[in-house]
Amino acid sequence: MDISNLIESFADFAKQKNIDRPTMIRILEDVFRTMIKKKYTYDDNFDIIINADKGDLEIYRIREIVEDDSEDIWDHDKISVTEARKIEPDFEVGEEVSEPIDIESFGRRAVTTARQTLMQKVKDLEKDILYQKYKDIVGEIITGEVYQVLSREVLLIDAEGNEISIPRSEQIPKDRYRKGENVRAIVHKVEMVNGNPKIVLSRTSPVFLERLFEQEVPEVYDGLITIKKAVREPGERAKVAVESYDDRIDPVGACVGMKGSRIHAIVRELQNENIDVINYTENLELFIQRALSPAKIVSMKIDKENNRVSVYLKPDQVSLAIGKGGLNIKLASRLVGMEIDVFRELGEQTTEEDVDLDEFSDEIEGWVIDQLKQIGLDTAKSVLALDKEELVRRTDLEEETVDNVMAVLSKEFE
Repeated sequence: MDISNLIESFADFAKQKNIDRPTMIRILEDVFRTMIKKKYTYDDNFDIIINADKGDLEIYRIREIVEDDSEDIWDHDKISVTEARKIEPDFEVGEEVSEPIDIESFGRRAVTTARQTLMQKVKDLEKDILYQKYKDIVGEIITGEVYQVLSREVLLIDAEGNEISIPRSEQIPKDRYRKGENVRAIVHKVEMVNGNPKIVLSRTSPVFLERLFEQEVPEVYDGLITIKKAVREPGERAKVAVESYDDRIDPVGACVGMKGSRIHAIVRELQNENIDVINYTENLELFIQRALSPAKIVSMKIDKENNRVSVYLKPDQVSLAIGKGGLNIKLASRLVGMEIDVFRELGEQTTEEDVDLDEFSDEIEGWVIDQLKQIGLDTAKSVLALDKEELVRRTDLEEETVDNVMAVLSKEFE
């Protein structure tokens, strides 16, 4: 029974897994102490000496010599003088006996169990190391290589061969993955699932956008420009509020770069996501105005109590404020942290190509029209500019009602 092979193979395995020497020795000692406890019940009077490089193992049982008729004779760390002199004839009472224990005395089954325990401890330690490694870099960008594309997630491997994943919910809708290609994403969360660490990456998180700015804009990385807030609809549009701590630096210009050189690199990474970079200000009115860009606001009323703001625009600016599918107003609301309601400037006439909602009162119930007007939608095109989900979210209307309204309004322009 060659215990040295067991220790050497474990040492090689531990080195491959980058387990440091003190931890490796501690694991070995723990395993052999378990063997000792199983056979001798106690292990506090045993010394274990391990030379992992050579595969050497020495175990010594240490006991104090007492008289043959001593009342302590039955203690696990005591030995009678008669028994002690069988080991060494000149032993005396009061001395300590350090008796070498042959590993073969534990039996083949015990050593086989030790081997299995060692491998399991390394696997457990490896999992813990992996968990802690990624726990410390949550929110940071890493690169992984795609090795399997599944319906619910994409599996990648990192530089050390560990499995990491990007769930469908964390993928940009336009992303297309091919086996062998490198993908960048942030470490979104790390959790233990059935005792195994699961590393989840994200390409849809606003934090991913912020980290890309740090990589592409030196002033952001150096802290001269700070990103106050970033909101996005992955793959479609994003708004980023930035502020400079140096009056000589234009934060928007620095983030965009010469001829858009810096922002273009980020846009390409995010599958042509349209990014609006906005100069942050403590002036709430001005910040709301910038957030709704490119629309020009005539006036606004801020209701801080209900966390809402009503903005008034000229008719030709309403669709700009709302944006395609309601994206612009949705992102602006999230950026400023308030619900934004858009209204046409009072006294303005409806443009020729649009139709006032009141014109549809014979087909759409009055209370439904009132609901739409309450969120600033008073013409057919302003309603059609939003998608169904946005209308349901911002009103108390049910999906079926919204579908009916949009069908009626759409017929007007067919």
